[in-house]
Amino acid sequence: MQQFYKKALLALIFLVLADALCAAFLVHRSHLTLALLPADRDGVRWHYVDYSDVAEGGTSTVRIHDPGRERLRFDFRLTDKARYPFASAELSLDDGKGRPAFADWSKYGTVTFVARCAPANSMMLAVATFDEKISRRGEPQTYRSPGTFFSCNEQGMPVAVDLTRLVIPEWWLFSMNLDPSNLGYTLDKVSKIVFGTSPRSPRGVDSQAEISEVTLHGRDYRYIAVLAVLLVAGWAAFGVWFFRAHTRALTASLDSRMKKDLPLVAYRQLTLEPYKDKEKASVLRFISTNYTDTALDLERVVAGTGANRNKVNEVLKAELGMTFTAYLNKLRLTEAARLLADKSAATIAEIAYSVGYGNVSYFNKLFKEEYGCTPKAFRSHASQHPIDAGHPPARQPAPPADAPQ
Repeated sequence: MQQFYKKALLALIFLVLADALCAAFLVHRSHLTLALLPADRDGVRWHYVDYSDVAEGGTSTVRIHDPGRERLRFDFRLTDKARYPFASAELSLDDGKGRPAFADWSKYGTVTFVARCAPANSMMLAVATFDEKISRRGEPQTYRSPGTFFSCNEQGMPVAVDLTRLVIPEWWLFSMNLDPSNLGYTLDKVSKIVFGTSPRSPRGVDSQAEISEVTLHGRDYRYIAVLAVLLVAGWAAFGVWFFRAHTRALTASLDSRMKKDLPLVAYRQLTLEPYKDKEKASVLRFISTNYTDTALDLERVVAGTGANRNKVNEVLKAELGMTFTAYLNKLRLTEAARLLADKSAATIAEIAYSVGYGNVSYFNKLFKEEYGCTPKAFRSHASQHPIDAGHPPARQPAPPADAPQ
């Protein structure tokens, strides 16, 4: 069994290491990132668009610098001519022919970027999304545009925005005659991302904003699902292998132990062998015919054979290499194993008492130490995997003391 447990330990270590490697790889693959700048990276068809309140009668201005590079830089100046002064720079998506297109951001939950503003400012981010039930193609004002606000300064501030917790402006809901509670949105058809001023942005001041390192972050939970399947399959396979291999190893171990014990059983060999030393034969015969007596001890052997204690111990050490207690337990446990395999109707307690144990718990403890399993498990195992115990008769008649040599 020791070899089996070593093999099982190595298999367990290998499985844990394999699971750790798979987990590291698949968890890493499940983290998605998508850089939105530069605008023409990896075939992404984003282009810059500036927008201000001029369409609403305002005089605010905005100008984008170096469109297409790794930063979105724009100057703006807000005036109070319009009711709601506004200026923005947008990353808008098209199909390469100038027609509006959509990007699927449903797998992304966060957008991060670095924002610089001079002077320090509070700005707005919005994501325009096409709603199949409400929006009309070619009319951006009908797109849902959930957004949020962020701060920036001259030194540059890292910003992380949760794309699942954006807020749809009330004015848009009213303009579309929608219930104010209709705040849901999806990110499967994103047309543009907008960086613009907020109601707290300074008026009448030449300002500049720079947005860089715009990156989407998300999770692809299919990799996690694959990891879960691999883990379950791997541990299930290990469990099946362990159970079957343990069963085979236990069967081999029990069979080997039973065969090894047979020569030591008094009713099988020792009582039948003639001894020139009659005192030795008397000691072995007495133990072999009385080992089922729960009261049998060294004193009773001495009293029953007339041999002194030293002689009894000398005989057992010389012939078997055991002490009296060890040999007595060996006889009893080997007989108990035979009875467990042969007599399925007998209870564990009955078998324990029949071989000389008055305490069933003590019998169970000794049996497990000897055979590596409980009597109940031994019986169950023996019924499914017959163990070659030799099936000797319970006792053989002892030869007469004066048997011919």
